[in-house]
Amino acid sequence: MRQNEGRTIGLYTKVSPEEKEVIDQKMALLGTSNLRAYLRKMAVDGYVVQLDMSSVVELVKLLRSISSNVNQIARRCNSTRSLYAQDMEDLRQGYNAVWQGVSDLLKKFEAL
Repeated sequence: MRQNEGRTIGLYTKVSPEEKEVIDQKMALLGTSNLRAYLRKMAVDGYVVQLDMSSVVELVKLLRSISSNVNQIARRCNSTRSLYAQDMEDLRQGYNAVWQGVSDLLKKFEAL
């Protein structure tokens, strides 16, 4: 054991093969392979929350896309001195998609 770790009390227990399989399955669901950290977290907190961040990643992609569209429209407006209705509609659709994504994400958070 590392001295600087601060953990000086050892806890030891035995489990059945069936219990070990359940523990392994739960660890796999969380995507962790550190048994000691998993058991410590479960013993102290009683639960582990793993968030599916795919919705956030999708929102970031949408925001980047909108940002790029805004920059392109701004360049075109600066060079032609006019704003096209289709540009505004593209932005409106992009913003609606982002807000729908935010709404879906908030619903998922409420379900936690």
